[in-house]
Amino acid sequence: MSTQVEQFTEPLAFHGEGPVWAEAWGALRFVDMLAGDILCLDVGGTLVERLHAGTVAGAFRPRRDGGMVVGIERGFALVDRAHRVEALPELWDDRNVRMNDGATDPDGRFYCGSMAYDMTPGAGRLYRLEPGGAVTLVVPSATCSNGLAWTADRRTAYYVDSMTHRIDVFDYDAEAGLTGRRPFVEVPEEDGLPDGLTVDREGGVWVALYGGSAVRRYGPGGGLDAVLELPVTQVTACTFGGPSLAELYITNSRESSHRATSRRPGACTSPGRASAAFPSCPSRASRRDDVRRPASHDMTDWAVRIRRLRRAALRRHGAHLRARAVRSRQATGDAGARRRRRRGESSCSTCSPEVFARRRPGG
Repeated sequence: MSTQVEQFTEPLAFHGEGPVWAEAWGALRFVDMLAGDILCLDVGGTLVERLHAGTVAGAFRPRRDGGMVVGIERGFALVDRAHRVEALPELWDDRNVRMNDGATDPDGRFYCGSMAYDMTPGAGRLYRLEPGGAVTLVVPSATCSNGLAWTADRRTAYYVDSMTHRIDVFDYDAEAGLTGRRPFVEVPEEDGLPDGLTVDREGGVWVALYGGSAVRRYGPGGGLDAVLELPVTQVTACTFGGPSLAELYITNSRESSHRATSRRPGACTSPGRASAAFPSCPSRASRRDDVRRPASHDMTDWAVRIRRLRRAALRRHGAHLRARAVRSRQATGDAGARRRRRRGESSCSTCSPEVFARRRPGG
């Protein structure tokens, strides 16, 4: 078995989030959140379609009869098989609050959480959309409602309100829903903010660390047992996909370094202002063999780190690692490069690995 590190897509998003792999699609989809778009890829990572769902596309999941359900800026929307978007009634009228991350529970109900653009403490909520269209308030107060995922036995869910610097755990059953919230692990502030997460078939929790350049795996007991170090700061979310769900896809954001040091995932004052302050442009490199990598994360060093991680994973889990990279759009021109150098950021911070894969024996 060998370890592969490869770029997965060309630059596609400003604020990449919420990757989803569904058997019906046979490929990956994720959001360019603050553009309001869902990006549909083919199996090779080529963009097939950019579906505009609204001013914000926070999270989405497939529907049983085709199409998707989406968390948009101030509520939910349904997308049919023809990709026509139907926005449901807004849940609030505060224009400072938007939807963020979400997930579907084992009984087919879609959850999506909110946050304030200016990170007002407690302004967020976690909502549940029933198949019939009813909406239930699940968590009445959050600052940055983020990752949510269930275990394979359907009895436990993990949840992140990023500004608590914790991953919390809930008990779950179909009738009572999420109950018994309690801390699972704490993430030290200097390590970044917990953001999106997923759970593997062994019950391990994989969490993206925004501002922390890493994805971590915590075992079911809360112990840290694996770290994927990435040459990009703003790591946003992860999900398993590919054949036998043996690859871990990781998204990142192109928000600037001064926003990263503020430790605020998705904390743009508004989508328009974010785009104006940090414009996007086509990549400097169009081929996988001539991409410039950040000097502080030389590709050789990165490969060495992946090989070391692979050996550690083999010892712990009997698994080997395969790594791919998805790139976000990079900022424009020499002026942008000078600004990044003054802030201590690489001149090519967007050549960033966003897709890693954890291979299991026979997978």
